[in-house]
Amino acid sequence: MSNLLTKYMPPYYRTSKVITSLTGMEGQEVENFQQKLEETCSQFFVDTATYTLERWERELGIPVNNTKPIAYRRSVITSKLRGSGTVTVELIKNVSESFINGEVEVVENPESYRFTIKFVGVRGIPPNMDDLKKAIEEIKPAHLTAVYHYTYLIWDEYDQANKTWDQWDALNLTWEQLECYKEE
Repeated sequence: MSNLLTKYMPPYYRTSKVITSLTGMEGQEVENFQQKLEETCSQFFVDTATYTLERWERELGIPVNNTKPIAYRRSVITSKLRGSGTVTVELIKNVSESFINGEVEVVENPESYRFTIKFVGVRGIPPNMDDLKKAIEEIKPAHLTAVYHYTYLIWDEYDQANKTWDQWDALNLTWEQLECYKEE
């Protein structure tokens, strides 16, 4: 950084030990300031916030739980920010997709007073499902029921993989991993 500062000075200062020492220290301070400024600015955005997540949660009326991973806490905050306005299929989809592993389809069933949220992006149950259910309960109309549909490996896909038992065994998958297995 000292080179950055001395290039704005007359050339004879570049050989001065006093000026080199001063600009070196000033350069470090400017660098520290820039880092702190970037860190502070990142706290204004949910996707990059770290130590201000608690403030975001309090502001939005979300119970603070510092034991949850930062990514989960961010997804709850994001869903809360997205979940305002008239409740539509798009709003429910938007809130659901703000959570980790959240690519979904929303199907309305007005005759039975319910809607289905089908997870299509990732197989199995998303890790922060309880938070998603709470967010959906907060935004949905009281007379509607939310139904959650998870995607798993089906027998047709299992058969289409054309693998022998030995090949399946060689993958060393647990039952839960097999249920969520997807051939790339």
